[in-house]
Amino acid sequence: MITIRKSEDRGRAEHGWLDSRHAFSFGDYHDPANMGFRSLRVINDDRVLGGTGFGTHPHRDMEILSYVLSGALKHRDSMGNETILRPGDLQQISAGRGITHSEMNASAVDPVHFLQIWIRPDRTGVPPKYAERSYGQAAPGVLHLVASRDGRDGSIPIYQDADVFLIRLTPGQTVTHELNPGRGAWLQVAEGDVSFSGVTLKTGDGASTEQAGTLTLTASRQTEAILFDLCH
Repeated sequence: MITIRKSEDRGRAEHGWLDSRHAFSFGDYHDPANMGFRSLRVINDDRVLGGTGFGTHPHRDMEILSYVLSGALKHRDSMGNETILRPGDLQQISAGRGITHSEMNASAVDPVHFLQIWIRPDRTGVPPKYAERSYGQAAPGVLHLVASRDGRDGSIPIYQDADVFLIRLTPGQTVTHELNPGRGAWLQVAEGDVSFSGVTLKTGDGASTEQAGTLTLTASRQTEAILFDLCH
């Protein structure tokens, strides 16, 4: 069984400089029926106007992933990291015992569009850490493992039994993923139209399943999505 979280049913925060869609409860948006999926706590679809952004603020005990879809995102943190992320770049922060950071639009004019993802860690109070990878040239038709507990296949290690895959598909392309018993999967469509084991999803839609077996994704147009395979 697949449960769909439609794009238009997500929470929304509009602050002039920020237009954010929340797959799960976040900030002033509270929906007891959508508090997360297993260890996946936040998927915010953020669009930030030029010359603005998220000023310096704290986090602790959370795995934070940011994936840039368009524009440029300027990051600065209390660990001394400072960088500009561009489309296809993935940033990871293990907030651990505490960090502060800012995420600002690197352009004074053009908007930046990115996904902000939080995963609850399986341990607390760890030393903070930072990593980033570029997937701008990642080949379509492949499940690219971008984050995992053990850091296999060049993925970024995180403090949770969660495999995170970036998927790009051209029209007509199909990929499959085997979901093992006891695990759950969440698919978030960043852009495009895709059939997820027979269920049609469009830009901004999410879908989950806890039924073991082969998951099949087939695109009807250019598609970019993120698949989460979660133990907890």
